[in-house]
Amino acid sequence: MSSCHENIVTDDIGHILAAPLPWHRLAGKTVAVTGASGFIGSYLVRSLLALHPAGKVAAPVRVIAIVRNPEKAARRFADLDAGDALSIVECDLSLPDGLNVRADYFIHAASQASPRFYGTDPVGTLAPNVIGSYKLLQLAQASAAECFLYISSSEVYGDTRDHSRLSEQDYGVIDPTDIRSCYAESKRMGETLSLSWMRQYGLPVRIIRPFHTYGPGIDLQDGRVFADFVADIVQRRDISMNSDGAARRAFCYISDAIRGLFYVLFNGQAGLPYNVANPAGDLSIYELARLLTGLYPDLGLQVIRRGIDSSKPYLPSHFARLLPDVTQLEALGWKAMVPPAAGFKKMVESYS
Repeated sequence: MSSCHENIVTDDIGHILAAPLPWHRLAGKTVAVTGASGFIGSYLVRSLLALHPAGKVAAPVRVIAIVRNPEKAARRFADLDAGDALSIVECDLSLPDGLNVRADYFIHAASQASPRFYGTDPVGTLAPNVIGSYKLLQLAQASAAECFLYISSSEVYGDTRDHSRLSEQDYGVIDPTDIRSCYAESKRMGETLSLSWMRQYGLPVRIIRPFHTYGPGIDLQDGRVFADFVADIVQRRDISMNSDGAARRAFCYISDAIRGLFYVLFNGQAGLPYNVANPAGDLSIYELARLLTGLYPDLGLQVIRRGIDSSKPYLPSHFARLLPDVTQLEALGWKAMVPPAAGFKKMVESYS
């Protein structure tokens, strides 16, 4: 991790922990985080481990970081001096039979969210959301866990062209014969599994549906358009668009998303899904490209429209607009704080 990246992430963690939440409830607790070396998961791990040094809890939080690649996790957390507070457990949640952990809280953040996997590894995309969720719910039940938090996705809404703003009760069509549906359908199933466990076994379940979350630490080869655009800026290349850029997305900076997650963890209603997004981040793909080039005018970069590159494995979304309604989340006390220009500037500079 570069010093610039480390400083930005440290600042983000500070903003997360500044939220007026009952952090003391995590004192001395054990939290299992899947996908812990991933983008969202790593921010969660860092936030939890920072609670005791920041004076937010009287006793350290113990984090069980469940990862598929322990070498990647070791690199991701090499700068941390967590001691016994951090345990790294290797497990492929597509084949989770050997996993056996006990924890007070389970946060299931493991998922192949990158669209480049939908066409090349659909089974590996859906399995952690279905098979992995099933195993983790069993473990949470056996642990008598205080909460099982499932990180779902805005993709569960499907094609909602009749809705100008998506509340948690609005649903559209997902074609199960479209291979791209491996992600959305499995996220839906993960929600249903979680809620079924709550109904049948009384396990306290909470669900969040992040929209387009961005920030430092995301793989710039991820395949999602905002990662491609940031990579172009970092490499000082013109931004190349493979569409007309009309599709709109609501982009949410990572610290706002993690704060939203904790608001739901502490204050959310069990069994109720919550959108986690920044409506003020609603941008067309073209507007995002222009925003990024506009942040660095001295580079003289341009936005170039090209046709779709059929040689790439990326499967584009069919949905023209996904604009979230975050009324439910805001009712818990959460507000988005980072506007797109500031957030994307931080993201670009973290790769400097």
